[in-house]
Amino acid sequence: MLSELKVLVIDDDAKRGHDIKVILDFIGEDCLISDSKNWQNILTSPSEFLTVAIGQLDNYDKLSDLVAEIQQYSKSLPLLMIGDVSYTGDMSDALACQIVGRIDTPPKYNDLLEVMHACQECHGNQHIIQQGNQPLELFRSMVGASDAVQDVRTLISQVANSDANVLILGESGTGKEVAARNIHYLSDRSDKPFIPVNCGAIPGELLESELFGHEKGAFTGALSARQGRFELAQGGTLFLDEIGDMPLSMQVKILRVLQEKCFERVGGNKTIQANVRIVAATHRQLEHEVSEGNFREDLYYRLNVFPIEMPALRERADDIPLLINELTTRLEKHGRDSVRFSANAMASLMRHDWPGNVRELANLVERLCILFPYGVVDVNELPTKYQYLDGLTPYEAPKLKQQIESQPRVAAEFDVSSAENQSPAGEQSAELELPEEGLNLKEFMAKLEIEYIKQALDRDDWVVAKAANRLGMRRTTLVEKMKKYDISRTDDISG
Repeated sequence: MLSELKVLVIDDDAKRGHDIKVILDFIGEDCLISDSKNWQNILTSPSEFLTVAIGQLDNYDKLSDLVAEIQQYSKSLPLLMIGDVSYTGDMSDALACQIVGRIDTPPKYNDLLEVMHACQECHGNQHIIQQGNQPLELFRSMVGASDAVQDVRTLISQVANSDANVLILGESGTGKEVAARNIHYLSDRSDKPFIPVNCGAIPGELLESELFGHEKGAFTGALSARQGRFELAQGGTLFLDEIGDMPLSMQVKILRVLQEKCFERVGGNKTIQANVRIVAATHRQLEHEVSEGNFREDLYYRLNVFPIEMPALRERADDIPLLINELTTRLEKHGRDSVRFSANAMASLMRHDWPGNVRELANLVERLCILFPYGVVDVNELPTKYQYLDGLTPYEAPKLKQQIESQPRVAAEFDVSSAENQSPAGEQSAELELPEEGLNLKEFMAKLEIEYIKQALDRDDWVVAKAANRLGMRRTTLVEKMKKYDISRTDDISG
């Protein structure tokens, strides 16, 4: 079962707490309110919360006392301050580090999203929790009955409980990170962090600081000390994705960590022990890179203790129906539309080469869910490059469809000539008619969209998630339209 992480607001100023809840509900957060006396009754499962926002505290002499109590529940739960509540001066660094931002009163929309994002980063950018037994979710992205997939599952189960370095090989989009996460979740380190790093996405000059952290003043812009990914992954697993793109200068430093199990922050001289299991991945042929001088041979052999080759999708085409079923099921669980495929469409998809592998298939399924929500897709509806018609007979369009298309369009819900002076819920006209003087269609459609959005928000007490459902769109889409048209509930939120 999937559910969103909650936000807990602790504030003895009842009106402000209510106002903050209204605003958080408005942007789609699941918010709970408590005073400073009863919050323990709500925070019984900290893993279900995105953050705790702290305001006025009548039952505590110092803010640090409350933070210390929250740390007894969780030391990784991000905290936010509300309004001008101060937390500097009388609080230790160990307590203050858990405070990641502030909700101004009244909050500005963009600033509020930024602090929510900061909290999500503390949760590994996850805003959804999986409830239930963990084994049920293992291999959920490695669906398939082919021998190649079965072999990968076997290798993962064999290596998971050891501390051996693993090198996952395979083309882009084959699910290398999925395999790495399953290694972690099946290991004895599963209760510790899994920290992924894309070595190809971080500039070489920043990669050392990203991996090892830095001390204050180590370089221009280092205004405070910062932990690197090795420290964040202590006791857990560090996933070095696209390690074949790592500069040679950094390869030397990674080799030292693998050999000596220790490192120093940039600009520091304190040696830090690295209790981290390394899983690396690359789409490159590392043996060829070694021969070309682009990858260190000694590092290659250090990493290649236990190689796992991820199969390309074209090598397991029989798994495509199972993968599509898994992908559509996952979209439904996330509140998205679903789609079905005819036998012809499925046969055509199984003939494609899939250069983008499972990632390409996932993108296609999501696109078709948008184009044909809860519909059936035949081979003719597939994008042209996925249509392989040899030996297939596409279904003929029913005659009724041709009949409908041949008839003139009739009225929608209102008369265009008077729509600007009527509510969109006004009387139907028998036929759409363009005014003699013409009209600005773009401006007219914008006014219509604004009117419907405002009506939906008013009916659902400005709860964006509910209004979006009423309008048949995603919450994030509605939020973007509200920003575009500057639609806001001015008495509750500014900016």
